[in-house]
Amino acid sequence: MNPFSLAGQTALVTGANTGIGQAIAVSMARAGAHVIAAGRSSCAETLALTGGEELTLDFADPMAAREVFASRSIDILVNNAGIIRRADAVDFTEEDWDAVMDVNLKAVFFTAQAFAKVALTRGGGKIVNIASLLSFQGGIRVPSYTASKHGVAGITKLLANEWAAKGINVNAIAPGYIETNNTEALRADPDRSRSILERIPAGRWGQAKDIGEAAVFLSSPAAAYIHGAVLNVDGGWLAR
Repeated sequence: MNPFSLAGQTALVTGANTGIGQAIAVSMARAGAHVIAAGRSSCAETLALTGGEELTLDFADPMAAREVFASRSIDILVNNAGIIRRADAVDFTEEDWDAVMDVNLKAVFFTAQAFAKVALTRGGGKIVNIASLLSFQGGIRVPSYTASKHGVAGITKLLANEWAAKGINVNAIAPGYIETNNTEALRADPDRSRSILERIPAGRWGQAKDIGEAAVFLSSPAAAYIHGAVLNVDGGWLAR
């Protein structure tokens, strides 16, 4: 048996229409999983790469997935969907605070809860949450994003404490600076890009597939004894 195979497993990946979510979906499919690509916008491009099926979920409603798991047999949940709002802390609005916390933290918890209510009756499952370098650092001008990603790290550990002995592995991945649409402006700024690269021991920006392969590992039998971990996939950024 290949301990890294996901053959026979069904994985739900949220925010799978582009970027890191799409890469996770592709990696899961390559490892043998049947992929359900969930997003608030079309996942047609992802489906062309993975097969599987599409599910429309908009986590502006943090309870959007509450009915999803009872009607499907899902073995792996990847909570990837997230948003960001930028402004100086002194100017940050309650509206932007609530919007980010709803999608990035409240939805992560209640989607995991809905998954677990079913998984606990079926012998277990795997949850992979997407955290951030800002689960450990403060950042600048992203107060609700930083708070939400610190919360994701904490919720990951809390759920692992409660569910590890019941057959559910709960872990997280903290991506570093990855080449996606979200970092295009940073990469286009020569000074900012250079300062980032100088901090990364690996000397390069990450690829979305780097996160996808890490998600496969944490979802596979090879990671059966890993609980409550926040895996930094950052080229060594946090080691500096």
